Amino acid sequence: MKNLSIHNIINELSINKNVEVNGWVRTKRGSKNVSFISINDGSTIKNLQIVAEATKFKEEDLKTINTGACIKVFGIIKKSEGKEQNVEIIANKIILLGKADPEEYPLQPKKHSLEFLREKAHLRFRTNTFSAVFRIRHALTFAIHNYFNSKGYLNLHTPIITGADAEGAGEMFQVTNLDLNKMPRNEMDKIDFSKDFFGKQTNLTVSGQLEAELGALALGKVYTFGPTFRAENSNTSRHLSEFWMIEPETAFADLDDNMDLAEDFLKYCISYCVENYKDDIEFLNQRLLNEEKNLKKEERSELSLIDRLDFVINNKFERITYTEAINILRNSKPNKKKRFQFLITGFGDDLQSEHERYLVEKKFKKPVIITDYPKKIKAFYMKSNDDDKTVRAMDILFPMIGEMVGGSQREEDYDKLVSRMEEMDIDKKELWWYLETRKFGTCVHSGFGLGFERLMMFITGMKNIRDVIPFPRTPQNAEF
Repeated sequence: MKNLSIHNIINELSINKNVEVNGWVRTKRGSKNVSFISINDGSTIKNLQIVAEATKFKEEDLKTINTGACIKVFGIIKKSEGKEQNVEIIANKIILLGKADPEEYPLQPKKHSLEFLREKAHLRFRTNTFSAVFRIRHALTFAIHNYFNSKGYLNLHTPIITGADAEGAGEMFQVTNLDLNKMPRNEMDKIDFSKDFFGKQTNLTVSGQLEAELGALALGKVYTFGPTFRAENSNTSRHLSEFWMIEPETAFADLDDNMDLAEDFLKYCISYCVENYKDDIEFLNQRLLNEEKNLKKEERSELSLIDRLDFVINNKFERITYTEAINILRNSKPNKKKRFQFLITGFGDDLQSEHERYLVEKKFKKPVIITDYPKKIKAFYMKSNDDDKTVRAMDILFPMIGEMVGGSQREEDYDKLVSRMEEMDIDKKELWWYLETRKFGTCVHSGFGLGFERLMMFITGMKNIRDVIPFPRTPQNAEF
C-alpha cells in the first residue's frame, strides 16, 4: 500500500489500487448507510471523495470526523459514479489524526469574504482560493530561479540590514538594539548611533539593487530575490510594508538588452504558471468571473484572467519613448474630454495608472515599454541621455495593473554619477563603495526591479496585495 498525494491519485487513475492518503476534511454528507467525506491535502485544487460505508464503520467514529479535521484513509481507488469526480476511495479504515470542533472551527463550507479570511491567515491556506494562490506563488518562485539559472545568472544574497537608502526616499524601518528608554545622546543632543550595534544608523533595505550592481561588475550576471521593506503609512490594496523583489543586474548590457531580458523573463514566468498549474489558473479565472458578475459593466475587467495572461504571453511588447507617450496621452479623447483624473499637460508630467492602462488596453492593445523619462523624476543612478533632459530608463506596463517593471541602464561614468548625486543631494560618503566601482574597471551595465507580489496579483487575478502573500505586514498589522 502506497501513501499517495491526492494530485497523484486523481491524475494516475489507477483503478482498484490499494492506497493510503492523508488530508483535511472539507465537507461530509450522507445517510445511515454511507458517508461521503471530501478531503484535500493541498497538492491540488481538487478534492478527493472518501466513501465510508456504514457496515465498515461505527456511527460514533464517523461523528468525530467533521469539517476541518485531519484524517488518514486506507482504501481502494474506484471509478466514481458521481459527476463531481472521476475517482473516489472506498474506505476500509479511517484514522482521525486531528479533530476539529464543529462549533469552533471558523471555516465552515460556505463562502467567506477575503477580509474575514485575512483575519484567519493561519487557516486560509485551506480554502480553494488561497491554496490556489499559494501554489501559484510557489510556481512563480521556481520559475524565476529556473529562468535566471538557465541564462547563466548567479543568485546574490544582498543585505537585509543596510546603511544605504537606494531610493533616497527615507521611508525606511530603523534597526537598533539601543535601549529605547535610555537612548545615548551626543554633544549635539542627537542620538549617538556610534553606540548602536553596527556603530552607525542602519535600516531594513528598500532594495538590493546597489549591492547587486557590485556583484554584476565582477560576476557578469546576477539577480537578487529577497524581502524588502517600506515604512510608508499606506493602507491601500497595492501597498505592503514587507514585500519581495527580483532585481537582475547585467554587465555589458545596454537599455535595449535590458528590455529584451525583462520581456523574455516575464513571458517565461507567466507561461510556466499557465502550463504547469492549469487547474489553479482555471479555478482563479472562474472565481474572478463570478466575483465580477455583480459589478456594473464599466467596473468589470474587459479581459478574463486567462485572456490577460495570454495578452502578455502572445504579444510583442510595444516600445515607445516617454515623449511619444505624453503626446499620445495629451491628444487622447479621455484627456481632451477631461475624463482622466490627472490631466496630461506636457513633458515632465508623471504618468499615473490610468494613463498607463490607456496606453496598454486602449491605444496599443499589448504590453508597453516606455523609455527615456525626464531625469528630474527618476533616480540618481540612471544613465543620462545626450540631451541631458532624459535618462535611459524603462517601465513595462501591463493590462489591469499598470507599471509592472522599472529599470534602467546605470550611469557608469564616475564624473557624471558624482554630479547627479550632488544634484539630488545624495550622500557621496555613504555610498563611497558604489562610486568606486566607477573608478575601477567600469562598464556599461543595466538592471530592473520587479515586485514579486505585483506579478502575483496579475497572474492570480487577486485585487488586494494582502491576498498574495502568506502573512501580510501593513500599518498597524503584524499579526501571525
